[in-house]
Amino acid sequence: MRLNVGVIGAGRWGPHLARNFAEHPDSELAWIADTDPVRREALAMRFPRAAIVSDFAGMMDDPGTDAVAVATPTSTHYDIVKAALEAGKHVLVEKPLTDTLQTAVELAELAEAHGVHLMVGHVFLFNSAVVAAKEQIEAGDLGDIRYISMERTNLGPVRSDVNAAWDLASHDISVANFFLDSVPQVVSARGGAWLDPGVEDVVFATLTYPGDVLVHIVASWLNPLKRRFISVVGDRRMLTVDDMNISEPLRVYDKGVDRSSVVTDTFAGFRAQIREGSVTIPSITAGEPLRNECDSFVRRVLGEELTISNGQAGVDVVRVLEALDRSIRQHSIEVEVAT
Repeated sequence: MRLNVGVIGAGRWGPHLARNFAEHPDSELAWIADTDPVRREALAMRFPRAAIVSDFAGMMDDPGTDAVAVATPTSTHYDIVKAALEAGKHVLVEKPLTDTLQTAVELAELAEAHGVHLMVGHVFLFNSAVVAAKEQIEAGDLGDIRYISMERTNLGPVRSDVNAAWDLASHDISVANFFLDSVPQVVSARGGAWLDPGVEDVVFATLTYPGDVLVHIVASWLNPLKRRFISVVGDRRMLTVDDMNISEPLRVYDKGVDRSSVVTDTFAGFRAQIREGSVTIPSITAGEPLRNECDSFVRRVLGEELTISNGQAGVDVVRVLEALDRSIRQHSIEVEVAT
């Protein structure tokens, strides 16, 4: 069976989704919908076998269309995804799922009610280095996790519909939830809005997970350097994921502090013994995370595997994002994450 897929929205991300579904051995790119006539003309030349249209209604009514991928602004996700689910289509929607927790929960429940699959495009969950880091954590190689720090910065692209937390930190929240198999209990955040009042260009967030595991996230589209960096600190070992280091994205450090061994220091009193060990650089198979994500979606719809970025995972990320917004609006107070 080949999956017939339609793509809605062909701005920055949509064409990449279209390419992956057109090239996948088990899917056929049947439709692309976009409101821009210039983009539609370019798409028609690039994907001659797909129907290129200005409105997505046709693919919803087409019984031969099995699934749709939605790559439109976040504020439009609810209406489009709801229409698709009610039409019996499986849906892959770009992150975040929606811009409110209420609508996110509604869509997840709607997908279940209609017996179709809802997947959210948290693409970094399909990054090979992130997956390998998760394996290290699950194997217990790092010991008990103490904290995780995450940086996601660049100069642009600047958004006006959502702030840097919803646009950028949503990636890191999905990864932290994935690493820790849980959702934070409380969060706090502070943001700065300089380009567009009310839309934070930078957000500094602290999330507290069960077991008092701390996660700190820096998200900014107003920074001279492009950074996608994660540090995971355990009581036995530590690791880093550097997405900008193509050849060696993952490093595992056999370093730590031995609390049982105390050294007497004349000036500082007692101090713990620092352990400096080797650095391991696991071999990571290069690959396009989006290709992995699209493949996971196809396989899930065809009943071959589960996906780690289902509707519930998307709801959990929105749950955290709403709490971060509440903290920002209330001068960085700690806010409980809704359950």
